[in-house]
Amino acid sequence: MTEKLYEWQEECIDRWFANDGRGIVQAVTGSGKTLLALTAMDCMDQKLNRSLHIKIVVPTSALMRQWKQSLLDYLSVSCQNLPPAGNDYAASLHTDPVRNMIGLRGGGSKASPDHKYMIYVINSARYELARQILTELRRGENVLLIADECHHYESEQNQLIFEFLPYIKECDGQFFSLGLTATLPSGQARRYLTSVLGRKIYHYGMKEASDGNTICPYDVYHISLSLHADERDEYEELTEQMTILYATLLKVYPSLKSLTQKERFEALRSLAGSKNRKIAKAASSYMGLTFMRKRLVCLAEARIACACDLLKRLDTKEKIIIFGERISQADELYRLLQADYPERVGRYHSKMGNQANRNALERFRTGSIRILIACKAIDEGLDVPDASIGIILSGTSTQRQRIQRLGRIIRKQSSKDRAALYYLHIADTSEDSCYLPDSEEHRLFELAYNDQLKQFDNPVYDVKAAALLAEMEYDTNPELLKEVTRCLHLGCVRSDWTLTKDELNARIQSARYTSEKNYWVCMKRLYSLS
Repeated sequence: MTEKLYEWQEECIDRWFANDGRGIVQAVTGSGKTLLALTAMDCMDQKLNRSLHIKIVVPTSALMRQWKQSLLDYLSVSCQNLPPAGNDYAASLHTDPVRNMIGLRGGGSKASPDHKYMIYVINSARYELARQILTELRRGENVLLIADECHHYESEQNQLIFEFLPYIKECDGQFFSLGLTATLPSGQARRYLTSVLGRKIYHYGMKEASDGNTICPYDVYHISLSLHADERDEYEELTEQMTILYATLLKVYPSLKSLTQKERFEALRSLAGSKNRKIAKAASSYMGLTFMRKRLVCLAEARIACACDLLKRLDTKEKIIIFGERISQADELYRLLQADYPERVGRYHSKMGNQANRNALERFRTGSIRILIACKAIDEGLDVPDASIGIILSGTSTQRQRIQRLGRIIRKQSSKDRAALYYLHIADTSEDSCYLPDSEEHRLFELAYNDQLKQFDNPVYDVKAAALLAEMEYDTNPELLKEVTRCLHLGCVRSDWTLTKDELNARIQSARYTSEKNYWVCMKRLYSLS
């Protein structure tokens, strides 16, 4: 039987049908949007006596392959429940492999568009999908368009896939659409998307997902880092130059002050093309300095040192995704970690090539590598439910990326008790240090890291650890003190010391090695100090 739906998914499908099979669903990453869409698709197909053509549009080749596998899994189970030859459609499913019903366009695939299920990468869909949909509708056929990560499709180029819409008024009742996103944009972008896909019919955020138990509980760690002295000097110099230029621009355009960050950037870009040379130069210089300062903060030396030391303290059984913003930074970290964890580290970014990226994802899924270092290319296109730890090596000010990255590690799985997201940020800079998801299922821990001393500071934990060591100050066994210190050193960046007594006892009983058992005994000793 097919996977059981959550209550929110059933309610959402009901709303979609009530809205004539049109609409956008905004649901947090990891909560089950794909299963929702597949079930809605199947229900509509049954309602129309299996005469529905399904077009699925995705932003990346990785997502195309992921959707193909999800379709294969879903349809293979569905076909088992069909009668031997109840109708022509059922007969075709039993005689032809399900795989032959799925066609791919994009990422090197050029399947014929006459497959019942067509999956398009957006780059391929722009110039052919509108024509194909219009042709099928005019033949009297039914079409469902599923737009995954639909927040991408409001750009001028991507709007080409909806060019058929003005010509289908005579085809009312034959065209259906479903938009899926974790982050529906606002303003004009939102108005356009709802005009082509239908209104937003459901919102399922982090809080709802936590309340509904559709994601696993998780911890968020803010780890504060510092710039080195030379980096700090450069940062202050750039900031001073930016302040002078901004004051010049404000005198002419005081409205800049009231704009959002995105609006201000667009305004500055427009001013950089101004006929007034002085203003154009000031705007252009200001933007250039902004990028230089952002790069300086993003590539601060303390980030890689912190990531390396953090990994040494995390459980060696956990699967970990490290998110970076710069390829050079990801490659540098990869080289360092390969020395410590040979053949257990992989990387995924746009310069690796499609095949290398596919191989890295597959090895991560199967567990042959335990640590995956990725850049922006992975924000939309990774489904690894057993990944339980995320490290944001260099931050992003884009809320959408933050939500997507958290969603990579909070997917529900029976073997995963809790997830953790470590957010590295540079103190006393323009970088946004705070990341607080809208959920009651997360706990927040504030840490600091000194890369000169290779030391993490966790104020609440450190007090308990010091108290435990104080209890043992008269112990004459140096080896015992050394082992306790090692265990406390590891626990500083974890939340194991917050577990209940029963949970800690269970960990002690299940420990396979003496060193592992010692760690959990120390965590239990910390618990007893509460």
